[in-house]
Amino acid sequence: MSPLFGHNEAVAAFRAALDSGRLHHAWLLAGPEGVGKALFADKAALRVLAEGAGIATGAPGLDVPDDHQAAHLAAAGSHPDLMRLERLVKEGGTELARSITIDQVRGLQRLFATTPSLSPWRAVVIDALDDLERNAANALLKNLEEPPPHTVFLLVSHSPERLLPTIRSRCRLLRLGPLGPDAMTSALEAALPDADEAEIRALAEVGHGAPGRAIAWRGLDIGALDAAMDALATGGDPTNARRSALAQSLSLKSAQPRYEAFLARAPSRIARAARERDGPARELALKQWERATGLAGSARRHSLDPHSTVFELAGMLAALA
Repeated sequence: MSPLFGHNEAVAAFRAALDSGRLHHAWLLAGPEGVGKALFADKAALRVLAEGAGIATGAPGLDVPDDHQAAHLAAAGSHPDLMRLERLVKEGGTELARSITIDQVRGLQRLFATTPSLSPWRAVVIDALDDLERNAANALLKNLEEPPPHTVFLLVSHSPERLLPTIRSRCRLLRLGPLGPDAMTSALEAALPDADEAEIRALAEVGHGAPGRAIAWRGLDIGALDAAMDALATGGDPTNARRSALAQSLSLKSAQPRYEAFLARAPSRIARAARERDGPARELALKQWERATGLAGSARRHSLDPHSTVFELAGMLAALA
């Protein structure tokens, strides 16, 4: 399994609970997308299962040696005491389903209906809670309210404020923030051994502490996208020409990855403008940021029309000029 960089406080908190013998049954791993929450969840689940097997790992933090039996089984997707829920690939294609379904959550009962095989523990990783259908969230809540014995839930969330309060209240919260410069560079170097120093530096700059996001944006010419947003934010768009060109280029089916990058980066560009301003100009930027954040989130959740979404977000950027 890949190494985890940064998040030392979260690792220490989880290890302290595990070592004390009083491990909470549900952990909500919250923070920006791409900072390593899913990797933390996978490593924490594996550490619990490995230690529960009664075989000392001898590794620090959440690491489990690659030659450990639990690591072998988890890597093969065949550990009998581990289940991982995520959006599935649609039948006959490569596109992911919009959500994690109630049938997937109900499938956890297969794990809970049997005695753990290799240790007293069972582990469930859900990546991400934000993707659960409403009915699926309610089904999960029943398991969190009456957790099966010796079961740990590792629950990833990019937007914990949008979760059911009843789910949040039954979890111990661990916040994982953006990585610092050194950890970010190390994470990118480990994930991209073929990248040279200049590319690593460029990805670290656009990733803003989120290596997963930076890697996903590799090869998308994020610099050109940022330049287009800067032109809108500083020069405006009195004829709508800039907005129209950007909306047209990002609404093509082949531009889906760049469109998703724009949804992530446009609110951040507006937030940067707010930090650089004072008085009424700052208030205006903050209002635009609130609107942009809401629209970008709705676009992801409800698959809004890319052309109109980009055009509207670009208008918010132009309003900064």
